[in-house]
Amino acid sequence: TARLFPAQSSVFTHHSNQNPKGASPKEYCTDVLCCVLFIIVIFGYVALGTVAWIHGDPRKVIYPTDSSGQFCGQKGTANKTILFYFNILKCASPAVLINLQCPTTQMCVSNCPDRFATYTDMQLQYRFNKSHWEYYKQFCKPGFNNPKKVITVLRDEDCPSMIVPSRPFLQRCFPDFITRNGTLTVANKTAFKDALDTARSVTELRDAANGITGILDAKQLGMKVVEDYANSWYWVVIGLIIALVVSLIFILLLRFTAGFLLWFIIIAVIVLVAYGIWHCYSEFTALRETPGADVTISDIGFQTDVHVYLQLSQTWLVFCESSIVLMLIFLRNRVRIAIALLKEGSKAISYITSALFYPVITFLLLVICISYWAVTAVFLASSGEAVYKVMSAQPNCKYTNLTCSPETFNSTNITKQCPGAQCLFAFYGGESAYHRYIFILQLSNLLVFLWLVNFTIALGQCTIAGAFASYYWAKRKPADIPPCPVFSSFTRAIRYHTGSLAFGSLILAFVQLIRIILEYLDHKLKAHNVFARFLLCCLKCCFWCLERFIRFMNRNAYIMIAIYGKNFCTSAREAFYLLMRNVVRVAVLDKVTDFLLFLGKLLVAGSVGVVAFFFFTHKIPIIQEEVPVLNNYWVPLLTVVFGSYLIAHGFFSVYAMCVDTLFLCFCEDLERNDGTPAKPFLMSPGLHRILGGVEQSPKKARV
Repeated sequence: TARLFPAQSSVFTHHSNQNPKGASPKEYCTDVLCCVLFIIVIFGYVALGTVAWIHGDPRKVIYPTDSSGQFCGQKGTANKTILFYFNILKCASPAVLINLQCPTTQMCVSNCPDRFATYTDMQLQYRFNKSHWEYYKQFCKPGFNNPKKVITVLRDEDCPSMIVPSRPFLQRCFPDFITRNGTLTVANKTAFKDALDTARSVTELRDAANGITGILDAKQLGMKVVEDYANSWYWVVIGLIIALVVSLIFILLLRFTAGFLLWFIIIAVIVLVAYGIWHCYSEFTALRETPGADVTISDIGFQTDVHVYLQLSQTWLVFCESSIVLMLIFLRNRVRIAIALLKEGSKAISYITSALFYPVITFLLLVICISYWAVTAVFLASSGEAVYKVMSAQPNCKYTNLTCSPETFNSTNITKQCPGAQCLFAFYGGESAYHRYIFILQLSNLLVFLWLVNFTIALGQCTIAGAFASYYWAKRKPADIPPCPVFSSFTRAIRYHTGSLAFGSLILAFVQLIRIILEYLDHKLKAHNVFARFLLCCLKCCFWCLERFIRFMNRNAYIMIAIYGKNFCTSAREAFYLLMRNVVRVAVLDKVTDFLLFLGKLLVAGSVGVVAFFFFTHKIPIIQEEVPVLNNYWVPLLTVVFGSYLIAHGFFSVYAMCVDTLFLCFCEDLERNDGTPAKPFLMSPGLHRILGGVEQSPKKARV
């Protein structure tokens, strides 16, 4: 009896009598050079993380840094957690502020200013009321207590020339913008005076902190979202558990009622879509104010002008429903064929149920990859040393923006040639080889991250493919299916095909990295050369298509690797030629099967989402009192829907890989065997009856 064992490099290694390629029973590793390179890169990645850990300090990213190089809210400034800018008008945008490169003195404070004031006004009021100075001096440099100076104080920036009402955001003081009746104001004012008694507009503050109002609104929204999660997290977890149970029940039911259940999915999705459209339509009709738009199609009767119907919202409801129904009518034969293949997949999963839980391993590995990449990126970003620059109010100072040292700055002649010049903290960087190549290290971190993520996905695909290929090529099912097929396939993939999986993953990672770089360039050129943007758009489209093609080829190459145990290039070539010889069958099954599985995911997410919608909107009387009070019910609702879809996707991805594996095995079986006692088909009679009737392309047989 032919059986599979973990020590074998492919499904056909042991099924030697069924091996169409005549593979040798001897095991061998594939793409050894790429495997060695992959292992070296992993060790290098660990070394990169270690170096970043040694040199990095996440506090540089988490906490703002003042002009003296101190972290706000840390040792020495424990009660001063907010960064204050002496002259925010010198700052061009929020990006400049967040990157700590604003050319003005920055100091840690306990609270942001809550009023308009200038140093000149404070000095005049100091003669009559010293309380004004007591408030103002909290924004001056520590130890300064002489409010009588004016010129030297402002020149040396011992105190801010003016303060404006502000509020903290990202631990920094930003002007407190409020829009009233379409007019931008700060403390109900549209204008103010600076230290030179010059009238300034609030819009100048807005220009200095461009986009800050939107950021503040986003902050308020973020606080509400966090509050909603705090109040409803346990109900979200219950919803996700329900989605998990529904997905499991759905997969198990497919084993016995695949045909009925898949048609039920189609009808149920149509009903859900109809309900969604009806609900939106009802809300629309309840809120619309356009005269005459509430007329129905039956009310206007027959009209020769089609545009009349297009003005009716009811028309679009009919269009959507009729288009779905017509699509199913024209695709009914393809749906029937896809259902037959899904039935075969259900049988395979019933024998290899452990495959359903493999996505958990993939998820854990992806979490490790993402966490390591994120931590390494943060430590790399915070690896720089404090860099100090000469800041001078005099435009002709030749030392401006030159690197300086706070310890020796006062002993230089810079302050003599440029009165008022200061040595202030500018940013984190460095002049060493390590600091000069931080950007390259970040790109390397991103590339290796993409490589590891794609390798993790490839490992899962090859493992699942090997398990279900062992089911297909077993003569006597389930007797010839090896014990622990998923574990056996996993160990084969790791032991013999790490290099091949790494090879395919590296190709995909390079393409993804190029796409990320193109997206970055496109973002930088948003308001610049139109031709360059057009060229980038074309490149983005081409590389998107290339990525989709490589994903498709890699997926089928991994299946062939699991079946034959050959290297990546050979497997990819044979998979491509096999698919081209069966291009009609691929056209019939590929997208239709994916569409049916997508409908299954949609049904799970939609059904759980509908229940969650009724719950969070207090429309279930039995448990109405248990519903938490929320600012926005869509926060937990979208979380439940999105989480349910991801859970369903985890289960259905196993189904999709099972179907793709069985399809390639079917094509190989059909080409190598003829159904005679000497060369019997290993496919089920039902699968042969339906799929065997679909014509191949003209080049049917391989040489």
